[in-house]
Amino acid sequence: MALRIDIGQYYAADSPVHALDARVKLCCALVSLVAVFCASNLPQLATGATFTALALGLSRVPAGRAIASVRPLLVFLAVLSLFNLVFVQTGDALASLGPLTVTTGGVRAAVTYTARFALALVLGSLILLTTTPTQLADALDRLLAPLSRVGLPGHEIAMVFSLMLRFVPTLADEASAIVDAQALRGGAFDEGGPVRRVRSLVPVVVALLASGLRHADGLARALDARCYEGGAGRTHLHEPRLGRHEAVAVAATAAFVALLVLLA
Repeated sequence: MALRIDIGQYYAADSPVHALDARVKLCCALVSLVAVFCASNLPQLATGATFTALALGLSRVPAGRAIASVRPLLVFLAVLSLFNLVFVQTGDALASLGPLTVTTGGVRAAVTYTARFALALVLGSLILLTTTPTQLADALDRLLAPLSRVGLPGHEIAMVFSLMLRFVPTLADEASAIVDAQALRGGAFDEGGPVRRVRSLVPVVVALLASGLRHADGLARALDARCYEGGAGRTHLHEPRLGRHEAVAVAATAAFVALLVLLA
């Protein structure tokens, strides 16, 4: 059994989005995500979809690759849409099936909330697809640097984020190996009812937790052996500079937010 993890995998390409400073990409993405979540009508959602499509096109990331990166979350979107469709009972009734009634308010909520999450997922995955983990960690380190001046662990937070991204594929490979080992020992993960299937996953979760703790202990020993002291005296090999492309990205994001406000 192989676990394919597409979320967070970097896609190398020569594009304007890849060349942007990671700090600007993170800030623009955060503002865009908040703006998308505030969209409440069809014109705003269409504007958000257009902005997302333009960003995807400029990044030169294949649409299939971007969709594949959020494929595990599509089930969540489907369930969210179904819940809104069935349990929102505002507006006029459109159809009835026993005790369940589909209304215009339910359809509107299903489309609105599902579209919001879908656009947000694509925008978020686009940041991970166009930025390496090292660039993300350095950008987050610089953005959180003011916290260190008031006694908060800004550098440590950035480092934990970087380690989290780096350990995702490692833990996925180990989970695949653990599942294969359990299957060779007679473990049945696709048989029986839901309760039995959940029980069959308990040994996998325990083994994966033990492996994660072992990795954490080894990493702590390695950092201690190298006399790691957080962000004390840390420098960077490449010092990023903001230029014309970053200004264009900020202006485009500001124009997108302003247009959404006008369409409200």
